[in-house]
Amino acid sequence: MTLGTFSIILSGVLLNSVAQLLLKAGARAIGPVSLTSGASLASAVFGASTQPWIALGLACYFVSAGLWIVALTRVDVTVAYPLLSLGYVIAAVLAWQIFGEQLTSTRLFGIVIILAGVLVLARG
Repeated sequence: MTLGTFSIILSGVLLNSVAQLLLKAGARAIGPVSLTSGASLASAVFGASTQPWIALGLACYFVSAGLWIVALTRVDVTVAYPLLSLGYVIAAVLAWQIFGEQLTSTRLFGIVIILAGVLVLARG
């Protein structure tokens, strides 16, 4: 894989992670959603559709998907797809920093396993 292709994949992964965090910010802004009635669901859909963080998060997903398509024109999916797991690592660390979410020892161990797996797959 060339540095350019890796950069495209990494940019897509980063945008995907940022999208997750923007969606979380939007979800926090609209509050808990109840699925107990149609009116509650309609209210949640309206709230989500007018929430700027959610709109920006969806835009990031859209651009990320475009980058992913470009990447798939250059490398096999079996090479590119494992790199998506880096998104979990990025999102977990940023969620810890931005939202104060917990990074327990179990989660940190999982992150180490993911990084080891990506390293193994990238060398194969």
